[in-house]
Amino acid sequence: MFEYTTKLRVRYGETDQMGYMYYGNYAEFFEVARVEMLRSVGMTYAGMEASGIMMPVLELKCRYLKPARYDEEISIKVIMDKLPGVKIHFRYELTNEQNELIHLAETLLVFVNMKTNRPCLSPKEFIDKMKPFFE
Repeated sequence: MFEYTTKLRVRYGETDQMGYMYYGNYAEFFEVARVEMLRSVGMTYAGMEASGIMMPVLELKCRYLKPARYDEEISIKVIMDKLPGVKIHFRYELTNEQNELIHLAETLLVFVNMKTNRPCLSPKEFIDKMKPFFE
């Protein structure tokens, strides 16, 4: 299993009239966590795309437990439970500044060859960097 945590502060423009983060903005927090997780192992989305692989989202599941509030720093833990094949599954746990669990989510992404626009296996370089965490 691989876990990585990053932090983001809820900005005013991300909130609704009650000062709660608008529900649609959670997906952007998940994306930031995935991008930073890749960077933590020496890879980038931009690098994958430059090599001809993109990773569109197939599924998104969310469970809102408590609101993320304006100006709160939110910790976003991204979790990979298993090595990917053609698809890659991420879980997310968001906590507020009081370390309360406020949100649970999952995304399923697929590796796609940009030339053929068809699903493909995850890049070997990515698997090589992730494999030690699953041994």
